[in-house]
Amino acid sequence: MNKIFMLILVMIFFNISCSDSTSEIINQNSENPNPLDVSALYFPPIDTNSWQTVSVSDLGWNSNNEQQLYDFLKEKSTKAFIILKNGKIVIEKYFNGATAEDNNPWYSAGKTLTAFTIGVAQQENLLSINEASHNYLGTGWATLTSEQENMITIKNHLTMTTGLDYNVSNQNCTNSDCLTYLNKPSTFWYYHNATYTVLTDIVSGAANQNFESYFDTKIKNRIGMNGTWLSFGFANIYYSTARSMARFGLLNLNNGSWDTEEILSDQDFFKEMTTMSQNLNQAYGYLWWLNGKNSFRTPAAEIEFPGKLIPNAPDDLIAGLGKDDQKLYIVPSQNLVIVRMGDNAGESLLGPSSFDNSLWEKINLLIN
Repeated sequence: MNKIFMLILVMIFFNISCSDSTSEIINQNSENPNPLDVSALYFPPIDTNSWQTVSVSDLGWNSNNEQQLYDFLKEKSTKAFIILKNGKIVIEKYFNGATAEDNNPWYSAGKTLTAFTIGVAQQENLLSINEASHNYLGTGWATLTSEQENMITIKNHLTMTTGLDYNVSNQNCTNSDCLTYLNKPSTFWYYHNATYTVLTDIVSGAANQNFESYFDTKIKNRIGMNGTWLSFGFANIYYSTARSMARFGLLNLNNGSWDTEEILSDQDFFKEMTTMSQNLNQAYGYLWWLNGKNSFRTPAAEIEFPGKLIPNAPDDLIAGLGKDDQKLYIVPSQNLVIVRMGDNAGESLLGPSSFDNSLWEKINLLIN
């Protein structure tokens, strides 16, 4: 698509943004603990489908606005929607023929899984994100001089600042002839999928095993997730149930620990991953999107937009955002994890979209 036309589309979408069945669960409601007290978090067992719940009324939320949220979600092609409060399920709904057992694609929301896995590999001293990525990809992974290769670090891949040319016909292409020099690393931010995708090869090279096996052992199996990575062309896409996405959200709400078990104990990495990672895009960590900043950049755009990424959402929200409006929202100040999976809501580009702001308008009517 013509770059100028794409840029116009991005500006239109973000201008707009600024202006049925429930699966069987165990009902064990309790008094609402202090939402700022992380020790009050509940963690479902990893070997059963049991998950404690708490009701909208017990939380003092506005139940009068519950149905309009469901109507909106159904109208916007949603398949699965979950809200966790303090780790317990408040809402779990499935729409448009979907069920709790369905595995849905995370698309780019799955980038957060990869970032977390890199953190685990670093804490195990298998790699350092400050190393040159060719240490694990080998020489010739891109069409660069040796000097140019040496300048690109793993951190550049995590922050979308490799400097590789994104003006290519297929930004997913990871062949070396698709990866050529454009800018000095760390001098420009651009959402380039191929430079992210090779992170799985970096983990494989560092751990001396395939990425999926390492991910399953170190993260998935330890928190009771289901799902699998599937390859489509150059892209690696994670598929799972909505509950598995909610489990990963709960893991990150608790700063990388599942209950008392430390999965990502490197808190320096966790903080870097979930806060502004560079000065080029304030709304981006290590493959996580960040709200509440003064400006943001978006996929498919070369310019900076003023204001917050999602004006209607809490400032401390962090998010995994994927194509066709796959959403994983985490709000630490309120102990909330929110999952939306489904088809394109009609407003999506590659990750952030005006649907985020529209959805948070409806969520706020419920929880405030």
